[in-house]
Amino acid sequence: QLQLVESGGGLVQPGGSLRLSCAASRVTLRYYVINWFRQAPGKEREGVSCISTSSGVTNYRDSVKGRFTISIDNAKNTVYLQMNSLKPDDTAVYYCAAESLGTCGSYRGMDYWGKGTLVTVSS
Repeated sequence: QLQLVESGGGLVQPGGSLRLSCAASRVTLRYYVINWFRQAPGKEREGVSCISTSSGVTNYRDSVKGRFTISIDNAKNTVYLQMNSLKPDDTAVYYCAAESLGTCGSYRGMDYWGKGTLVTVSS
């Protein structure tokens, strides 16, 4: 069974950068769509980015385009979310999630979830 563990969250000043990692265990990420979600205090969870591990297709929500980059290291079975030019509105718990045989961009039908990592953007 696929297990996902996020890491890399922390406190960063506005304009700073963080790289989040989503490490998969037990099962290779091949043929999964890997998604990053986030949930800010008092807000609904929203899809941030995703990548199809088979086709390489990626997707980003409009508010992070040009600032965030999703990538995969197949050798390490890990997906990354590079976050640059961070804003206070990016503050949230970030989750990675996997969808088997899915389509990147739907942000629906997740089969596996990590427990999240907190990103706080504040001066």
